[in-house]
Amino acid sequence: MSPIYVAIDTPDLERAKLIATRVKAHVGGIKLGLEFFMANGRAGVHEMHDIGLPIFLDLKFHDIPNTVAKAIQALRPLEPAILTVHAAGGRAMLEDAKAAAPTGTKVVAVTMLTSLDDSDLTSIGLKPDPHEQVMRLTELAKSAGVDGIVCSGNEVAAAKKLWHDGFFVIPGVRPANGKVGDQKRVVTPRAALDAGASILVVGRPITQAQDPDLAAREIEATL
Repeated sequence: MSPIYVAIDTPDLERAKLIATRVKAHVGGIKLGLEFFMANGRAGVHEMHDIGLPIFLDLKFHDIPNTVAKAIQALRPLEPAILTVHAAGGRAMLEDAKAAAPTGTKVVAVTMLTSLDDSDLTSIGLKPDPHEQVMRLTELAKSAGVDGIVCSGNEVAAAKKLWHDGFFVIPGVRPANGKVGDQKRVVTPRAALDAGASILVVGRPITQAQDPDLAAREIEATL
């Protein structure tokens, strides 16, 4: 199975289904985020399930433990392969999120968004050191009993040393000739996989390509 999960960040259900159908043979799953979910809800996720690929539901829950647990329980009928929560929500929230998730669903904790850099950390009162922040939250996620983390390809090798059996989701992945866009900490798919990635989240390089299937095949070929 390909480690590539295509990020289909569109509110247009028919477009999402078209892209997923076209790339189905060359990706390992579909990532659906807030943009898709707010437009299409649970019914939209069910329709995407019918395509036959695992669903990564990337809603990045971050609230008090009880609220997050109840929200995840409400999603149980969707049986997502992967769910995200923010590691910064704290140990109790992470523990309750994992306890509330369906059997077989991986709960992964977002450490630091790949759109953030040193200056962004400073602006929210943290040390301007992405590596230190990711390592701290990796240790928290591991001790809280979730399945893994979301981090950039720059930190995954060090995170894997801390958590050998962890599940590592790497967003912000761009081909060598790809546009960075609003991402600030990016790596190539091959570099991320070599560093210890479990799955690679690739969005615009595939979804905005003239031929999404060809783009997915070209990325897969580098792996």
